[in-house]
Amino acid sequence: MKRELVVVIDFGGQYNQLVARRVRECNVYCEIYSYKTPLKKILARKPKGIILTGGPNSVYEEDAATCGKELFETGIPVLGLCYGAQLMSHVLGGEVKRAKNREYGKTETIFDTKSPLFYGLPDKGIVWMSHFDYISRLAPGFRDVAHTASTPVAAAENEEKKLYAIQFHPEVLHTENGTRMLYNFVRGICGCSGDWKMDSFVETAIKDIRKKVGDGKVLCALSGGVDSSVAAVLLSRAVGKQLTCVFVDHGLLRKNEGDEVEAVFGPNGPYELNFIRVNAAKRYYGKLAGVEDPEEKRKIIGEEFIRIFEEEAKKIGTVDYLVQGTIYPDVVESGLGGESAVIKSHHNVGGLPDYVDFKEIIEPLRDLFKDEVRKAGLELGIPEYLVFRQPFPGPGLGIRIVGEVNADKVRIVQDADYIYREEIDKAVREYREACGKDPSWKPNQYFAALSNMRSVGVMGDERTYDYAVVLRAVNTIDFMTAEAADLPWEVLQKVMSRIINEVRGVNRVVYDLTSKPPGTIELE
Repeated sequence: MKRELVVVIDFGGQYNQLVARRVRECNVYCEIYSYKTPLKKILARKPKGIILTGGPNSVYEEDAATCGKELFETGIPVLGLCYGAQLMSHVLGGEVKRAKNREYGKTETIFDTKSPLFYGLPDKGIVWMSHFDYISRLAPGFRDVAHTASTPVAAAENEEKKLYAIQFHPEVLHTENGTRMLYNFVRGICGCSGDWKMDSFVETAIKDIRKKVGDGKVLCALSGGVDSSVAAVLLSRAVGKQLTCVFVDHGLLRKNEGDEVEAVFGPNGPYELNFIRVNAAKRYYGKLAGVEDPEEKRKIIGEEFIRIFEEEAKKIGTVDYLVQGTIYPDVVESGLGGESAVIKSHHNVGGLPDYVDFKEIIEPLRDLFKDEVRKAGLELGIPEYLVFRQPFPGPGLGIRIVGEVNADKVRIVQDADYIYREEIDKAVREYREACGKDPSWKPNQYFAALSNMRSVGVMGDERTYDYAVVLRAVNTIDFMTAEAADLPWEVLQKVMSRIINEVRGVNRVVYDLTSKPPGTIELE
């Protein structure tokens, strides 16, 4: 698909995905590359702009992540953020030093609104700072265009060479008008027209799939989640009956979910596609017996997915292509999209075996973030209740059960999760009926998981030694950062009471307050 491109060069910062996501909010397509990527390869993509991310190092350290001076001599506009700003100054002859005090958190900043970065913005506002080092001397040709009480260079520019540096993080929501600053860079300075839109993506993707597949047969890995569902409908629209969707019920789904998926995508559902359901719970439980490491569990689940698809493909004849619902955060978090370390292997990225018996794997959503997948789903006419259903990971409850997975643990977490979601949905519905709107505490994602902790309790005057269920609820916009939801105490108490009374094998319920980062949304 031909489209304008802005490249994010990752120096190991925690917000690399967030930078890319904010750029896409400006309707400009964006990809993440490691700072180790050869400049020649980046330039071959013909980017209209380049953004350098933050990073954990100091630019003057011997082994610090760095780049060559030639990056700033291409004529392509470059924006450095935090570490990227300091690196630009350091490479081009400025000076970066360790500050006496770290500047962290919300900070009032004064802007020069004559700078193209800050056109149309107030001359002061709150930004999110996070740095030990500071630019103590500007590189030749630069001028400062923003400052704080303790940071003389909060932003700088060399407008002639189209080089811009911002010490703070415009990509985080704590920075007022941060997205507008990025908009000024990609739409104003870089001259992007904003051709990244879901209607054009869907139309182009369908054409590209038809051209690639021809008269070949396609097998789609359908988990029933948002990503694979959108991928399935997209492929159905493109190739029709050439597509067979295989739904592997690995016994790690939410309660009743296998039957719900079949009701939607099966022969009595609204979509015209070939549907096969494989009930493989016993097979998965056998493979996972005794396995506690979360990475190993992901690998096993991914391996079995592929093997089952190969088996089903042989039953229906020659299959040329395998379709998966891989999305862009899967790629980046699996360590394939930038310099950042592997956070977790996703079953459809890092979990793939070395050998796959298909001509090619098609991943039509690989370039999309989660909210973009939902927009694509709406463009395809998928009902809202499917598009906005609770996210569910490909490995399913395998990564919502800490430690070894077995049928009894699956039963516990299925029942607990069902109660939790039922009570949250009920509380939200009652509030909406009473007030005409959703409560401010309504979380974007919520689920129950099973810890590997067993503790002593008392039930019916008898000693128990059972598991602790972990309740998780987060508020997030992009699922790359998240905060624990402030759920009403009475809702949590009701959930706790029902789980302990109704779910055999549980005598304790805890609520997870961890944000992302440092945690992830899932437990494993």
